[in-house]
Amino acid sequence: MDRKELDALLKLLRRHGVAEFTLEEKDVSVSVSFLGAGTVPVVAAAPLAAPPVAPSAAPASAPAPRPAGDSRAVRAPIVGTFYRSPAPDAPPYVNVGDRVRKGQVVCIVEAMKLMNQIESDVDGVVLEILVENGAPVQFGQELFRLSPG
Repeated sequence: MDRKELDALLKLLRRHGVAEFTLEEKDVSVSVSFLGAGTVPVVAAAPLAAPPVAPSAAPASAPAPRPAGDSRAVRAPIVGTFYRSPAPDAPPYVNVGDRVRKGQVVCIVEAMKLMNQIESDVDGVVLEILVENGAPVQFGQELFRLSPG
């Protein structure tokens, strides 16, 4: 999809009031999200087949078991690369056990060289961080589990 086709698609989506849109063709996925009236859309395009990820120096720990009881997921609204902090030398936005407020930034997903801040949609406590820093994420993938309240 070239820039001209993307511009035409964005005009069409705005004209019809579409808030979110995902298109998957052959080998590319495009996700568009309009955050509010008059805002610039967040657009992410990525190959469907993710490139291989180099193994990290430290072995990944086994995923923690899912917590029992009431929990909510913070999901990736776009395809991109997950980052826990705003810069490599900065502390993470949140850690397991931290209390978060609705609207608080919990991570960044980079898509097409754009850093998209991802916010919590509930007040709660971080139970799990489900993605490693620097890992690719897909649209709708769970990033965090929160205990609401």
